[in-house]
Amino acid sequence: MPAQISRPEGFEHFLALSRRIGSDILKTQGAGGNTSFKQDGVMWVKASGTWLSEAGVKEIMVPVEVAPLVEALRVGDPRAEKATDFVVGSLNAGNLRPSIEASFHAALQSPVVAHYHCVNTLAHAVLEDREARLATRMASVPDLSWATIPYRRPGVPLAREIEKVADTHPDVLVLFNHGIIVCGSTVEEVADRIERITAALEIAPRQDGVPDMDALAVLSEGSGFKPAKDPVSHRVALDPVSLRAATAGSLYPDHVIFLGAKIGILSRESSIADLMYDYEQRDTPMPKMVVAPGKGVLLSETLTPGGAVMARCLADVVTRIPDNAAIAYIGADAEYELTHWEAEQYRQALDRKAAGR
Repeated sequence: MPAQISRPEGFEHFLALSRRIGSDILKTQGAGGNTSFKQDGVMWVKASGTWLSEAGVKEIMVPVEVAPLVEALRVGDPRAEKATDFVVGSLNAGNLRPSIEASFHAALQSPVVAHYHCVNTLAHAVLEDREARLATRMASVPDLSWATIPYRRPGVPLAREIEKVADTHPDVLVLFNHGIIVCGSTVEEVADRIERITAALEIAPRQDGVPDMDALAVLSEGSGFKPAKDPVSHRVALDPVSLRAATAGSLYPDHVIFLGAKIGILSRESSIADLMYDYEQRDTPMPKMVVAPGKGVLLSETLTPGGAVMARCLADVVTRIPDNAAIAYIGADAEYELTHWEAEQYRQALDRKAAGR
């Protein structure tokens, strides 16, 4: 461990960038995304379960020793998964736990790294022909080196894939069915690259239709569900392309973690009570999100703010997916892996605690 550890020069600018990323709903949703800043062998990385939007308002960064964490990743040491053994305890007054993705931040050699779940990126990265679509878009930023990473469970499996390309010093990594990573030497360089890449990947969403709030209120009365507060969230239900994309499978990890792998669909003749009975008969938990086609979206009253924002994220992604595009869902095995993973159960527990549940 370095003899003296201090926060890097420009740390306040790093926190400000983290806060901007976390406050943009098209880039970050709830506790998703993470940033890091390395100096003198120590990496300050976002803590698990915290919100980037609170950077600089709350203490959300954890100091982690880089070299031993990278070595643990390379040799298959299980401590690389949580990274807690590499935290500089004397500077972790809040007893925070590093992000589940700290290991890939350590593997990347750039001093400043920003990872977030950009909805425009996801709308490309969940498609079967994503390589071709991304190549076309990234041609508008030819000075930036970029690579794609196949879907892997967040944590060590994903970090191992990223570590394979770390020596090439990529400026941008697009993570299939997950999000984007932007790297740079300085906070200002990363901020500039984020703006340029956002413009390169931007897709205009479909915005047809208006939710039928009166019908949703009637449908949900006394059911334990309520209409989504965010008006954008209802767009999942308001056009056939978005509805098909949203309900045919899971597109990315955070949806599964905070909303579950299934979305309930109300037929024209059925009620919430009918749907609940159907799931009960199948001995299957009731979904936390229910779609009433042509009307809007209902969310469980037990859902935390972190879960509710994922309903908005889903709408933002699927309304950007082109008609007739073939979609690459993560699949049942990946869903099971996520829902039975201790690190994500920890994040869910923090989310419930923050919501007072």
